[in-house]
Amino acid sequence: MGCNQVSFRPFRSTSPSFWGDIFLNYEKKAELSDAERLVEDLKEEVRKAIAGALANPKEHVNLLKLIDVIQRLGIPYYFEEEITNALQHVYDTYGDDWNFGSPSIWFRLLRQHGFYVSCDIFNKYFKDEHGAFKESLTNDAEEMLELYEATCLRVHGEVVLDKALEFTKSHLANIAKDPHCSNATLSTYIQEALDTPLYKRIPRLATLSYIRFYEKQASHDESLLKLAKLGFNWLQSQHKSDLNQISKWWKDVDIQKNLPYVRDRVVECYFWACGSCSEPKYSLGRVFFAKVIQVGTIIDDTFDAYGTYEELLTFTDAVERWSITCLDELPEYMKFAYQVLLDLYVEMEPIVEKEKLTPLFNCAKAYMKQFVRAYMVEAKCLHEGRIPTVDEHRSIAYKTGTCGFMMSACYLGMGDIITNESINWISGEPPIFIAASKIGRLLNDIAGYKKEQEREHFQSFVQCYEKQYDVGEEDAINLVRKDIEDVWKDITRESLMCKDVPRPLIMVVVNYARALYCLYKFNDSFTEVGEDIKDHIKRLFIDPLTI
Repeated sequence: MGCNQVSFRPFRSTSPSFWGDIFLNYEKKAELSDAERLVEDLKEEVRKAIAGALANPKEHVNLLKLIDVIQRLGIPYYFEEEITNALQHVYDTYGDDWNFGSPSIWFRLLRQHGFYVSCDIFNKYFKDEHGAFKESLTNDAEEMLELYEATCLRVHGEVVLDKALEFTKSHLANIAKDPHCSNATLSTYIQEALDTPLYKRIPRLATLSYIRFYEKQASHDESLLKLAKLGFNWLQSQHKSDLNQISKWWKDVDIQKNLPYVRDRVVECYFWACGSCSEPKYSLGRVFFAKVIQVGTIIDDTFDAYGTYEELLTFTDAVERWSITCLDELPEYMKFAYQVLLDLYVEMEPIVEKEKLTPLFNCAKAYMKQFVRAYMVEAKCLHEGRIPTVDEHRSIAYKTGTCGFMMSACYLGMGDIITNESINWISGEPPIFIAASKIGRLLNDIAGYKKEQEREHFQSFVQCYEKQYDVGEEDAINLVRKDIEDVWKDITRESLMCKDVPRPLIMVVVNYARALYCLYKFNDSFTEVGEDIKDHIKRLFIDPLTI
């Protein structure tokens, strides 16, 4: 059922997968009982430390610092209940009136966990009587770094945080560039933060960076460090097991034989899925997520790099009808793509029936249909030679931003945390889905528009801005970048407003946006996998940490 290139197709060549069968042959080894016992002993030490600090109001500053370190070391899943209870207690006790020193960690932790605390405290704590930031702040690099990280959780209208971001970025950049800086480790960590702040980082990558930083600190807790490394390696083995399962599925699909125009990026798909949802108990969610990204890539490449306009119309109609009977109407290569799509959702059905998630399953299919319809609208614009306005482009492009069909597939594998209220929220195309899709499309358009325009392709946001506002390329790119920063504020606001939705569902969307940021910040690292992404994958899924 392979396909043959013909001259009128917008065919593009694509580099093969870098990874070969490296994950296909992985076998998960039984954990050593000694290591398991050590982990349990270390976890108990940490639980006692949290409980002790929580019980003593004078220790609440240290409580927040401990929670921050636990999260940055990548092991909050060991202490979910303790962290949730501790932060709820801090919020109930202090509200917006934190008065135990620097508010930066307090603000960042509480907003990360859905508490909409006020930013007014920063005016009181960091500004002098003239409304300027205190000069003494410039002498404390660590304090400035914490304030910088806190500003990244700002929403629209929080002027003090907008100003604090400008202030801290400027001064931190000078510190990072200073060849005479006495703390080289801190200088490196500052540079990494300026490149990608904590709020925009994939959590597992942030963990690796922080472990390197933390173990060089004289004040580090050896037990916490050991627990973090053991936890990282244990979770890495689970991620390898997921990759093994996905690789076996993908080998059976045999994309190079059947659809050679499609990007073979199944490992990168799992990197994307794991970046969005890495916790141990959500393995099935990651697997569904990764598979649906790769199937979405098949559809994307069929529309973008192979199918003719008439074939795409037929394919779109077949997806709308969602029936095996449609196969006979499709050209040979599309039959294969369509079958892979249907088979993936058939694979999900037993889980759906077991967990009583049929409404969510139907929603997942509806999002996939919406995704394909939007691609057809893009194809129609291209076919007619029409450049849409910016607003028209938004209404089309955000539907192809993929968040809806990816989130719904992931949620199908997240088990009993899915409530009826959650399904209603998911089905209603929540604003945070739209915001995350915007991040993806805006970043993707900046990263890939030049390459895409080497052949017939739907117009990018950059080109729409150039035409509508009569500006040059550089100005158009700057307008798109401003939009991206505004959308991050939308994501933060929505993550704070969704009170009736389990927090893990919200965080999958936030992390999804972070994964997009990683993949498309500088270039299209999903299509042309660069050394940075290869290095990330090796560190996350191949190389264990030395204990």
